[in-house]
Amino acid sequence: MSVSEVLDIFNERHERIGTAPRGEVHERGLWHQVFHCWIVSGSAESGRHILFQLRHPDKETFPDKLDTSSAGHLLAGEAPEDGVRELEEELGLVIPYEKLIYCGLHREEYRISEHYMDREFTHVHLAVCDLPLERYSVQRSEVSGLFWLDSRDFRELVRGERDRARAEGVVYDDRLRPIREERLVSLDDFTANTADYYELLFGALSRLESGGFLSGN
Repeated sequence: MSVSEVLDIFNERHERIGTAPRGEVHERGLWHQVFHCWIVSGSAESGRHILFQLRHPDKETFPDKLDTSSAGHLLAGEAPEDGVRELEEELGLVIPYEKLIYCGLHREEYRISEHYMDREFTHVHLAVCDLPLERYSVQRSEVSGLFWLDSRDFRELVRGERDRARAEGVVYDDRLRPIREERLVSLDDFTANTADYYELLFGALSRLESGGFLSGN
């Protein structure tokens, strides 16, 4: 994404106060909105798996880390519903917003470098999708691989109940051909998120398993 993009900016109460270029937003640490969507597969009976994208090694932040299935900034004037374009751009998935499950809004701030401060209001979603990884169409500049991780294993990893977990997926060669790969991963292999963020995700997964979400969001 280009640093010339313009984002809505907010105060700490999530009240819109104007707009600013993306580069300035991160340099000054201005609050802005982000769309996240976690792809999950399987069922309560067979077990759920969470899809992680492997960030491209040339990414400005968290290169080569396992990250949210699909994520991106909401531009000026956009609502969370507009975030579904990230699913299509990054993964080749066309999913109407009505098919997503809204998990909640997470407020997070963290400093990446001396000149890069992230203050985000993140709209977190789930989407159930059992499409084989070979049928995903990834954005090469953003994604260099896709990996499934058992949701229970990931929860235990985040909560410090295990040190390693097995991830299975694909990495892409120079021609974007998927090559099957297994990895034994630790929490250091993932992008940074707060405990509150993960509990929001795990709470939504638990409600999904118990039938707490009937349809849509």
